[in-house]
Amino acid sequence: MNETLENRLRTLPAKPGVYLLRDERGEVLYIGKAKSLRPRVRSYFQQAGPGRATIRQLPERVADVEVIVTGSEVEALHLEQNLVKRHRPPFNVRLRDDKSFPYIAVTVEDEYPRVMFTRERHRRGVVYFGPYANAKKVRETLDVLNRVFPYRPCEGPKPGRHSGIPCLDFHIDRCLAPCVGYVSEEDYRAIIDQVIEFLSGETTPILRRLEEKMREAAAAERFEEAARYRNRLFSVQHLAERQAADKRAVGTIDVLGLAVEEDRATVQVFPLRDGKLIDRYSFHLENVAGQDRASLLETFCLEYYGSSPSVPPQIVVPRDAGDTSALEEFLSERRGSRVEVRAAERGEKRRLQELAEQNARLALESEAVQAERTRLRRVEALEELREALNLESLPIRIECFDVSTILGESPVGSLVVFQDAVPKKAHYRKFGVRSLDGQDDFAAMAEVVSRRFARLSDDGTGDDWDESFAATPNLVVVDGGKGQLSAALAAMQAFDLPRVAVIALAKRVEEVFLPGRSEPVVLDPHSPGLQLLQRIRDEAHRFAIGFHRQRRDTRSFGSIFDDLEGVGPARRRAILQHFGSSERFLAATQEELEGVPGVPARTARSIYAQLHKAGRA
Repeated sequence: MNETLENRLRTLPAKPGVYLLRDERGEVLYIGKAKSLRPRVRSYFQQAGPGRATIRQLPERVADVEVIVTGSEVEALHLEQNLVKRHRPPFNVRLRDDKSFPYIAVTVEDEYPRVMFTRERHRRGVVYFGPYANAKKVRETLDVLNRVFPYRPCEGPKPGRHSGIPCLDFHIDRCLAPCVGYVSEEDYRAIIDQVIEFLSGETTPILRRLEEKMREAAAAERFEEAARYRNRLFSVQHLAERQAADKRAVGTIDVLGLAVEEDRATVQVFPLRDGKLIDRYSFHLENVAGQDRASLLETFCLEYYGSSPSVPPQIVVPRDAGDTSALEEFLSERRGSRVEVRAAERGEKRRLQELAEQNARLALESEAVQAERTRLRRVEALEELREALNLESLPIRIECFDVSTILGESPVGSLVVFQDAVPKKAHYRKFGVRSLDGQDDFAAMAEVVSRRFARLSDDGTGDDWDESFAATPNLVVVDGGKGQLSAALAAMQAFDLPRVAVIALAKRVEEVFLPGRSEPVVLDPHSPGLQLLQRIRDEAHRFAIGFHRQRRDTRSFGSIFDDLEGVGPARRRAILQHFGSSERFLAATQEELEGVPGVPARTARSIYAQLHKAGRA
């Protein structure tokens, strides 16, 4: 421990607050909260510190401690949640895939709202239902809803197409064509209100309305219309029957089950709305080794309900959840009314909690089996590559290079890294090729490889030190054949490098070329080793293509705008944001150009005339 840190620990306040542990570069390693900051922070640097194996590695990496004093433990909870979201420290417990669950979103602030599938983060003006555990079930629900409630399925904040003609959805009774005024805004809003009512769990009023309309149509001998209402009634009943349990006495609650095993943990959430079990959500927690169950539950609730669109009035937790008073106060503020967090001692709630706990254990066991299979397959792939390519050691770190260009325009290169057969995206790098005049894939590959290994010897003291470039790969893969392999070898020979294996993977028949061998190595197409090489090569190709398109679009826009009168920096940005690519801009009609925000109609007509006259559109 350095002297500055030791002095800092002596002066810590004995008050509630949040602490941030930082490394030498100022990056946040861990964020925590405490009722009393001084004993809590000092415990990390004592012999009997926190039991987590990962946390025990902290003291040797911590160079500074920052503390923020709060008025209470609840304020500390709020602050800790915000800081963890902002910094994402590597040592904090995290929910895996907590932002990737599907939702049904209703854009209520649009003139004609949409009902859509989404995985986006929550934003204002949108009502979200979910999260759901099964994306397929969400899409099936939306399909049935659109048959029952003919809301518009078209994208964008405004309905319709530029042609002004209703699309096919209108003719098959999937839309009432608000784009051409066939339905008023009030009537369309009534349909959206029914959708929200149904998704909120109120199915009885909708069923009654559909049944009344069906009977009225049948009494008036409008039998085709009555049949449509009958089909919609059956569809709504089918969706309503998906509610797996009906315990009205339970009310609206969330039931949590937790299973912990060594460094892995799983939480199951059973959401009940008006006594109906509407779904089941499963979450996996990372960095949990040594954490007690009470701390894990508190961390999960902060992460999950901090980003959830709604908080139920009661949350049932396991009986070993400990003191939940601070969490109750935090969630009550989040909800805007009282939230009760408690364990269930008897009755239906206790049965549901035990069921959630059982599901959590099963999910943890299933994940363990799947994780072990994945790990063994990765080890098998690395072992196979070492044997087939005659490598000195396992290729723990594999780097792959690719170049991308079209007729010499905007040549770029990419570097992707796989560590332990897993993508290490933080170490991916892009290169803009500088020295080419025309198209020469071999020279481009040589330049990219040369620039990468020129920085291998960085000692970490300079401002431009790069962790990815400072790491030495066990295996270098280049996308191509003998020519690309020779170019990469020549570039690497210019530096005093440790022994690094180099191969090339050709796309045509997936041949592997090795230095000093005229004949390629052909691996079994179904072997884990070749499949790993293909994944790495395809990832490098995807990364290079994306960067090439980005540079090409930027240049295309630049050259186009240089010749257009009446377009300055502000209007250029508006056009770029609106169209997104040069191809879409050049293919735009005059009406589409007039629809660009911030560009007057007269200027839009002038732009269209200039492009059309130049023969570009």
